[in-house]
Amino acid sequence: MNNGKRPSRSPAGAAVAFGRLLKFYRERAQMTMEVLAKHTSYSKSLVAMVEKGERRPKPHFVEVADRVLGADGALKEVAATITLSGVPAWFEDYLEEEAKAAGIHMYENNVIPGLLQSPRYAKAVFECALPPWDEEEVEALVAARIGRQKVYYRDPRPLVTFVLEKMVLTRPIGGREVLKDCLMHILDIARLPNVTIQVMPEDRETHAGLSGPFTLLDTAQRKAQLVYVEGQGGRYFVTEQPELGDVFARYGTMRAQALTPEASVRLIEQVAQEL
Repeated sequence: MNNGKRPSRSPAGAAVAFGRLLKFYRERAQMTMEVLAKHTSYSKSLVAMVEKGERRPKPHFVEVADRVLGADGALKEVAATITLSGVPAWFEDYLEEEAKAAGIHMYENNVIPGLLQSPRYAKAVFECALPPWDEEEVEALVAARIGRQKVYYRDPRPLVTFVLEKMVLTRPIGGREVLKDCLMHILDIARLPNVTIQVMPEDRETHAGLSGPFTLLDTAQRKAQLVYVEGQGGRYFVTEQPELGDVFARYGTMRAQALTPEASVRLIEQVAQEL
């Protein structure tokens, strides 16, 4: 695992290449992000996201940045290679492992995870982003997210488990109808023989997952295990012991603390009926 630092020919990789070049020319021009933001009518945070390859630069941004930074067309040239993939560059390494994993195990306490989202719910999630994505970007992001769900039907089928806080099943992202549509989608996925979904009840007095959400992967042929963590400050893999074993043990305890799969399905059905 190289944590996303290998060279890439992908659309997301092109965005990273543009961001690095942008930063090079900005620093060479001794210009701060704040000043570049004023020139391009972007916020400082959005400039930072472009430099990290997390957002695709708009044509106006490229045009102005190339001119004020004295890039002589270099930024325009690299920007022309960026297309909408719906996959941020920082997520590519994870998706590569997920697509071939023998086991995928997720704990989520804030939002229904991408592998369980319906298209309408996924769209509502991306429309919550700040700074906002434009409509074309949202469509690409939704398509990429829903496309990940093909992993359930891969041969050989992976073992996929979820532990979800009850709250994520009741928070009406996108509205009640959107949430109900997603819950019905979850119930369809729960019927697959290789999928187990468990709900963590609200009234537990002990809880092994208080440190936050994470994803566990058993890699292809179960040769290794990985933990993927994503948050406000960044994303990273845990690959070394004893931390790796600690998180897997924590997840096992959480599954014991959660409702059984059968009780969880009944709860999801009840929440959907009440919407």
